[in-house]
Amino acid sequence: IGSFGGLIAYPLIVEPLMPLRSQNWMWSGIYVLLAVMVALCARMMWRYRPGAASAPAPLVHTPISWHRRLHWIALAAMPSGLMLSTTTHLTTDLVAMPLIWVMPLGIYLISFSVAFADRRTLPDLLIRAAPPLVLLMVASTFLPASGAVISVLMVNLSLLFFVAVALHGQMYRLRPEPSQLTEFYLMMSLGGVIGGFFCAIVAPLIFDWTWEHPLLIIAAALLLPQKQLISIGGDSFSSARLANIAPMVLGILAAGIGLYAGISMPNDLDGAKMALVAVVIGIGLIVIGNRYAYSLALIAVLYANGGAYNIAVSQAHARLRSYFGIYTINSDGASRWLMHGTTMHGMQSFNEPTRPISYYGKGSGVGQAMAVAEKLYGKAASIGVVGLGTGTLSCYAKPDQNWQFFEIDPLMIDIARNQKIFSFLDKCAPDAKIILGDARLTLGKVKPGSLHILAIDAFSSDSIPLHLLTAQAFAVYARALKPDGMLLVHISNRYIDLGPVIAAEAKQGGWFGALRHDSPPQRALDIGERASFWIALNRDGQTLTKLTGPLVKQRSHYYYINEWQPLDAPSGRVWTDDYASVLPHLFIWKAHK
Repeated sequence: IGSFGGLIAYPLIVEPLMPLRSQNWMWSGIYVLLAVMVALCARMMWRYRPGAASAPAPLVHTPISWHRRLHWIALAAMPSGLMLSTTTHLTTDLVAMPLIWVMPLGIYLISFSVAFADRRTLPDLLIRAAPPLVLLMVASTFLPASGAVISVLMVNLSLLFFVAVALHGQMYRLRPEPSQLTEFYLMMSLGGVIGGFFCAIVAPLIFDWTWEHPLLIIAAALLLPQKQLISIGGDSFSSARLANIAPMVLGILAAGIGLYAGISMPNDLDGAKMALVAVVIGIGLIVIGNRYAYSLALIAVLYANGGAYNIAVSQAHARLRSYFGIYTINSDGASRWLMHGTTMHGMQSFNEPTRPISYYGKGSGVGQAMAVAEKLYGKAASIGVVGLGTGTLSCYAKPDQNWQFFEIDPLMIDIARNQKIFSFLDKCAPDAKIILGDARLTLGKVKPGSLHILAIDAFSSDSIPLHLLTAQAFAVYARALKPDGMLLVHISNRYIDLGPVIAAEAKQGGWFGALRHDSPPQRALDIGERASFWIALNRDGQTLTKLTGPLVKQRSHYYYINEWQPLDAPSGRVWTDDYASVLPHLFIWKAHK
């Protein structure tokens, strides 16, 4: 309960209100207080010397087998791994909403409080309900969130909760006598480490998608404590044999139905497919009590409801994974586009392979700035881009210009340089320099005043690289730019309003700024262009006016002639390396207020 309270308090209270320096002092004080309290407990134990009459009887230890130890480790590893895989699955494949990582971790912590409670009514009820509910909920594991974000989110979190309570409850049931609890908790901790290590270190190396998530669900199903819902057979010898054989026959039947539905039917859920999935779930409910037959039914549900499709995508090598995320390459015959999690990160048309589209079309803020780069800075303009993506922006390069890309993910470089996937770089700027590493560090090493234009486009799905949007980061950008240089910041985001954040940075740093919201017409959307928000910043103001046109007033509203807008009013504290919080800038929070 204490861990859960601290977890929730940090992003909601501590981070928005306190800079890192103050947090350091606060945590240091709390640790000192903890040390004092532990010392007082030790002193009390040292002074407590029971009399001879109350001396305990000698303890007789029951030997603990290695089979039992491994069972403890497995029961602890599955919820730990599933907590991390659920977090990755939700933030990568469903909804990259800020702070969503708090929910799976909070549920994982609360599951201990429920499963290890002295009063067993609630945990026993949840443990008994886990097998049928898990079977029902896994049907949504592979489904995209689309419009039902909240429903899919709640189902995935509920799945984690029931599995964690059931497996931790099984650990509680199998705990040893009190004198051997030290080893029990050691095995439990070791299992937690193994589950976390598998998801955080091993899985990104061996899987091209979050395959650890369904695999951990299947492994957890094999460990779930189960009691029959429906009795098969009776007390006679033949009935007993039927009770042993029938569940496996039904499990194999469920597996066959799932295999047929996954292979022969489209990935979309139509009536026929839903009926077959319902049959498999029904069989799974019947065989609860036989963990192998139950697991076959669960695998059949996973395979039928999206598993077959995801296996086919992986076999087609259309997905790639690194420690920075999961990239999916999609094509519809007319174009190819790259998805980073749930967000598109570049598109290329087969008919016009050198035309910048998606968020980088000619009507976008960055497109307009690149189009006038020669007019503003001459033929030999020096241009830098933070975030390579598919290399779309390289198609604004002109022969005498000097282009540099700053990219942190080696896999992203491989994708952009592979002509069979995206050919922007090869066709438009084959000699462009690509600098690998964190842009804050690599930009800090470039020659001061060497760039005319610097574009910041380094979002990971909808996650925000906070360290690239702080006052110290803007100081690095100002150092790299010439005095009349222009900074372009891509702020398109589904969850966070970054306009006021950049406006606050501009006000403090002495930047002149303007915002362009490009909303392409339908004919442009048909060829791949997408709505985008870009902010242009400049230190002298005159160069910016050449891009945006003069500021005019109409009906109490100000706007620039070239369809740019003044920056939003600054709100909240300026982000620094010592303080940054996305909470005040969430769209849902602003809508509520």
